[in-house]
Amino acid sequence: MRFGTPANLRKIPSDNRSIRLGSTDVDPVNVIRDLGGFLDAKLSMRHHVARTAQTCFYHLRGLRAVRRQLGRDVTARLVSAFVLSWLDYCNVVLTGLPASTLALLRRVLHAAARLILDLRPRDYVTQALQELYWLPIAQRIDYKLCLLVYKSRTGHAPVYMSDMLTPATDIMLRAMRSSTNCDYFVR
Repeated sequence: MRFGTPANLRKIPSDNRSIRLGSTDVDPVNVIRDLGGFLDAKLSMRHHVARTAQTCFYHLRGLRAVRRQLGRDVTARLVSAFVLSWLDYCNVVLTGLPASTLALLRRVLHAAARLILDLRPRDYVTQALQELYWLPIAQRIDYKLCLLVYKSRTGHAPVYMSDMLTPATDIMLRAMRSSTNCDYFVR
């Protein structure tokens, strides 16, 4: 797979797209899967978001069929296990994506809240998310990123992650605003 902007990917000649390894030609693909996350050539993460939403909606449909027999507490636990775990897995790679890309994941979260609280499709879910103590998708991503930085700085993360972060105060020779903001640089 070759990564780049759409303009840069178009610059690669069509006859030069495959790579020759020994006697075998290896053709590039548009999407790869790595550790459960999907990366596309443009790094738009649209395929990852679509596959995550597809899996979550599959589980929500299964839970909807038995929701009446389960009760609210059991449904909430099953939604947490089968749906929220998918939304939270690898969500740090979604940092900085536009709201239009994350809209599908927002729909999943709203559908899960409607299932647990037995709301109608047109009911507002903002109050429901607050009642369930769930963060919206963009804030879930930010929270996970902040948690990783916190764990890296307190020694609770793997060494390779801690080594990648450098406080701005260690780099700046003179007092700057970034040295007082607790900013970090990634190596």
